[in-house]
Amino acid sequence: MRRTLLLLTAATTALVLTALLVPLTLLTRSHAADRATAEATARAQWVAAAMGPTLGRASERADAEQAVESVNSASGPGTSIVFADGAVIGAPAAVTDAVRLAREGRAFTYEPSGGGRQVLVPVQGAAAGTAVVQVTMSTGQLYDGMLSSWLTLAGIGVGLVLIGLVLADRLGARLVGATRALAGTADRLATGDLTARVEPDGPPELRSVASQLNHLAARIDELLTAERENAADLAHRLRTPVAALRLDAEGLRDAEEAERIGASVAALERGVDEVIRKARRPLREPAGADLVAVARERTAFWEPLVSDQERTLDVSVPDAPLVVAVPEDELAAALDALIGNVLDHTPLGVGFRVCVRELPAGGAELVVADEGPGLPARAVSRGASGGGSTGLGLSIARRTAEESGGEVSFAGPGAVVTLRWPAARLPGRGCA
Repeated sequence: MRRTLLLLTAATTALVLTALLVPLTLLTRSHAADRATAEATARAQWVAAAMGPTLGRASERADAEQAVESVNSASGPGTSIVFADGAVIGAPAAVTDAVRLAREGRAFTYEPSGGGRQVLVPVQGAAAGTAVVQVTMSTGQLYDGMLSSWLTLAGIGVGLVLIGLVLADRLGARLVGATRALAGTADRLATGDLTARVEPDGPPELRSVASQLNHLAARIDELLTAERENAADLAHRLRTPVAALRLDAEGLRDAEEAERIGASVAALERGVDEVIRKARRPLREPAGADLVAVARERTAFWEPLVSDQERTLDVSVPDAPLVVAVPEDELAAALDALIGNVLDHTPLGVGFRVCVRELPAGGAELVVADEGPGLPARAVSRGASGGGSTGLGLSIARRTAEESGGEVSFAGPGAVVTLRWPAARLPGRGCA
């Protein structure tokens, strides 16, 4: 925008200055010629007035010649007197039609075909007839001083263009700065920083946008806060029925059954507490988890059910930890969702593998691949499933990766789900 504004200003200023300076240069040229002509006319009239009474006497011609030579110079116009008998004193001159016309008593200005300009003034002599005072100017003498005037005008034009560019640059810097501030605040909001606000600056339109963006951020913060409070309240309401289930489990006569159900109820209580904790957790709470440790822990959790379904589970993880910018509970939930999809939607006996490795460019990768029939095309979108479930499993995995700056991909044969996260420290060895 800044460069475009500068180019537009330069083009507009140049056009305006061209429209103004071209007539000024022509006017300057005409003014220079008029000034030179006026000076030549004054010189011719002065010579005619000073020498007129003596021109009729031949003895005075020498004095006249000396006087004419005194007004001539190497760089100035040439002054000469053409007598009625054709004699010439002063600058070289010839008896031309213009001289003959001036002898009839008319003073005028004449422009020869060779360029320049001549001023002719007649002088009436006592007995020798009419002489003519002729001042001849070359083209250079006629337009003397015009170049300096043109350079002055050009300097003024360049100065005006530079002033326009400086003003446009300052205006562009203000516009660009205000726009970048808006974009930066929008980026911070997009990454989840709902405390981001922009200081209204720039023209009224951008200030209005900034105010509306701040209002939008505040409204989003209010809605998310209300939503999280509602989730926490709903989870809190579950404590009462869960507590009743725990009491019922403790009252069972079969001790083994009571212990089993009690453990399940305890797990449910922990899940409810986790929902409450997550609902009240700040949106941008820094978190990180060791992907290697989570993969080992969750595969060990699912190992009994895998054995019951006569499946094979191949776990390949590096020895060193790989930290990713995902909370541990969310990372575990994503891996549980992927393993649960394999167990729920592939035939019994189908094996699968879980692989964790460090990417060559940094970052970590989690792969869950099975040997089943593969994923239906509609199963990769939220709420869609090919096996009668809610269809949220793959969506949970996608969200876990993408909300932390990663990505997810689906491939085959079978079903191969790959989650990737950006670079993290603590390098590890790749999968065999």
